[in-house]
Amino acid sequence: MKRGLIAATGVAAMLVSVAACGSSDDEGGKGGKTLTVWTMDGSAPDSWTKGVKAEFEKKTGAKLEFQVQQWKDIQQKVTTALSESNPPDVFEIGNTQTPGYAATGGLADLSDLKNSIGADWTPSLNESALYEGKQYAAPWFAANRVVIYNKRIWAEAGITEIPKTRTEFFKDLDTIEKKTDAEPLYLPGQNWYFFDGLTLGAGAELVKKDGDKWVSNLSDPKVGKAMDIYKQYQSFSKAPKDKDEAHPQQGEVFAKGKTGAFFGMGWEAALSIKTNPEIKKDIGYFTIPGETADKPEGVFLGGSNFAVAEGSDKQDLAKEFLKIALSDKWESHIAKQNGVIPNKQFLHKALEGNAAAEAAAPAATKSGGTTPLIPEWSPVENAPNPITTYMTAVLNGKSHAEAAASAADEMNKRLSQEQ
Repeated sequence: MKRGLIAATGVAAMLVSVAACGSSDDEGGKGGKTLTVWTMDGSAPDSWTKGVKAEFEKKTGAKLEFQVQQWKDIQQKVTTALSESNPPDVFEIGNTQTPGYAATGGLADLSDLKNSIGADWTPSLNESALYEGKQYAAPWFAANRVVIYNKRIWAEAGITEIPKTRTEFFKDLDTIEKKTDAEPLYLPGQNWYFFDGLTLGAGAELVKKDGDKWVSNLSDPKVGKAMDIYKQYQSFSKAPKDKDEAHPQQGEVFAKGKTGAFFGMGWEAALSIKTNPEIKKDIGYFTIPGETADKPEGVFLGGSNFAVAEGSDKQDLAKEFLKIALSDKWESHIAKQNGVIPNKQFLHKALEGNAAAEAAAPAATKSGGTTPLIPEWSPVENAPNPITTYMTAVLNGKSHAEAAASAADEMNKRLSQEQ
C-alpha cells in the first residue's frame, strides 16, 4: 500500500447551522449565484481570502462567501453537511480525512482539474487527495516537523556545523550530553507523529491487507527498525516515556533554555518565544537528517486539501474557484503569510526568509508522507492510541515483537470499527 501526504490538525460549537452553511442563491452575481466555501479557523489569512474573493467575483460574476469553521467535531459536521441537499460547495478538509469522505461518495471527482492545473503538484502532497486512483480533492498546503535547537547550547558544546546525517546528529547529541549541563534532546515517549515519520523513512507500513480487511502490521521488522531509531533518540532525553509532546507542551519545556533540541513545528518555536522572549535569539532550525545526506528523515505531513461536494449544483463555479485559489499567485501568498509548504516545489521560493519553513521544505518534498490513507484509519488514533502504547512498552524494555503483539488486538478492533 502506498503512503503519501497536520496532522491532521487540531470545532467547538457550530458557527452556523448546517442548513444555513450550505450554498445559496442570493441576489447579485451571475445568475444570482453564490459559491459557499468552508475554510478552517487559522488556515486562510484575511489578505488571501480578500484577494481570492475579488479575483473570483471579477472573473465569474458570481458571489463568493467564505465561512470559517472550527476543527473540533468538524468531521461529523462535514459528514452531516454532505448528506444534506444543500451542502457547502467547496470545503477544506484535513489531508488524512480525505479518504473517509471520498469512500462515502460525498466528494466530486476532480480528475479533470488535476489534468488542467495539477500536472506539477508535489506528489507527496497530492497523494492524500487520491482515493482508489481517482482525484477526489486538491492539495492546498502542508506542514511538517523540523529540528528546533538552542544555538547557545550547541556552541557551548563546540558544535559548529549542522548535522547532515542521522549518525552525525546522534554524535552531536552525545557531545552535548558530555560537554554541557543541558538535556541534549527533549523527546517524550509518545511523540506519535514523529514516530510515524520514522516509519516512513524505514519504508514501513503500519497496516496490511488480510483478505478484505485492514489489520495491524506493527510486527513488521521495518516498524521495529523505526522504533529502534526512536529509542536511540529518546535515550538522550529525560522526558517521560508515557507522555506525548503536548503534556507538557514541549515548546514550553524548551523555553527554559536547558534543552539542546526538540522535534517540532514552527508554531511550537513561537510558543517557546511567547513563554520566554529572551530565547528567541538562541533558536535555530534544521531539517531532520536521514540515514544519508541526500535524503532527509521521513516526516509526517499535516495539511489541508480542498474538496468539492458531489451534491453541489455549482460544480463549474467550484472548479473556477479552485483554479484561482490554487494558482501559483495565491499558493505563494499563503506560503509566505503562514509559513506552510505550497503544493508545488518550485513555489518554495516563497518561503525564503522563514527559517522554520525553509528547514521543513526539503523533507516535505523528498520524504514526506502521512498515516495510512484508508477510511478505516481514523479510529486508530483515538486516545489512547494503541501505537503509543506500543512505543512506551518498547521504551520500558519490552521487545518489539512482544509490544507489537500486545497492541495488535486493540488496533485491529479499531480498524474493524469494533470499538
